[in-house]
Amino acid sequence: MSTSDHGHGKTVLRDLSPLHRDLRKAIPDVYQGFRELHQAAFAEGVLDVRTKELIALAIGVVEQCDGCIASHAQGAVRAGATRQEAAEAIGVTFLMNGGPATIYGPRAYNAFCEFADAAEATDPTP
Repeated sequence: MSTSDHGHGKTVLRDLSPLHRDLRKAIPDVYQGFRELHQAAFAEGVLDVRTKELIALAIGVVEQCDGCIASHAQGAVRAGATRQEAAEAIGVTFLMNGGPATIYGPRAYNAFCEFADAAEATDPTP
């Protein structure tokens, strides 16, 4: 079974999309404020976007948030994070969150690998 058969990445984002769309219509100013906060938090600074996405992925594991995991796994791949970087960031969650991280950590790694597989499949370089 390939990593994309598990549904911890694209499936989660796809399922959440219409829910976000409906709520965004009801509270557009709140969503706009969150979008601005997101852009500010992920702006290049001393930490690069790759590192920030890995931090957010790890927080998603600790918070047990499948949507956060999927979103930041995708963001980390887009920012150029490697599978090993994702694995090590997730490994820190085991220390900081114990047993629950051993459940959500594999989900996060699976989501990361799902997006990495898709990125590799569309990358024309050998």
